[in-house]
Amino acid sequence: MSEAKRSGQFVTPGERLGVIEEFIPGYGTYVEQSFVYSNIIGRVLLDVLNKEVSVHPLAHRVNVPQVGSIVTGQVSSVSSKSATLRISKIGKKILTGFFTGLLHISAVSPRYVETMFEVCKAGDIMRAKVISDKNRTYQLSTSDTNLGVISAFCSRCGYVLSSRRRQMFCPECEKIERRKTASDYGREIEGSADQHFEGNTT
Repeated sequence: MSEAKRSGQFVTPGERLGVIEEFIPGYGTYVEQSFVYSNIIGRVLLDVLNKEVSVHPLAHRVNVPQVGSIVTGQVSSVSSKSATLRISKIGKKILTGFFTGLLHISAVSPRYVETMFEVCKAGDIMRAKVISDKNRTYQLSTSDTNLGVISAFCSRCGYVLSSRRRQMFCPECEKIERRKTASDYGREIEGSADQHFEGNTT
């Protein structure tokens, strides 16, 4: 196993550990195209007897998004079929860095959605659920009523939008926009948000 990591070696998510023909993937690993990769930050553990490779986390609980996690992030880009979020919060835990999440139009709502431009815009703050973390790509969903945009900014003047019967209204310039909002839109903007999100002022 010439390309395998050695036992005790420090690894980060995405680092190749070996091939499945030689070692069974254990805790803290995932498989892609016959290779075993680290899924967490930690140290490699090679069980030669059972031919298993795993990764022991450096901390008992690594603070990264998991499937089922409720995350909060700022929309960084939007296309007709998807939006990219900078995740900076897992549950109520504020992260020191950012993870990237992808929200596809098929996971926005149980109802038909024609375009993502009716769901969110760059600069909006959204709450979403992680539905997949395959290959360290965090796929998100906002299909539940408590998920979606929790704070939005007018695309014309940058003022915070108010929610009015599934439409968004700007009290400053009176522009009307559309979003997929969470059921508690505007009522749960954490006090620390100003330190971790940048509003859209364009």
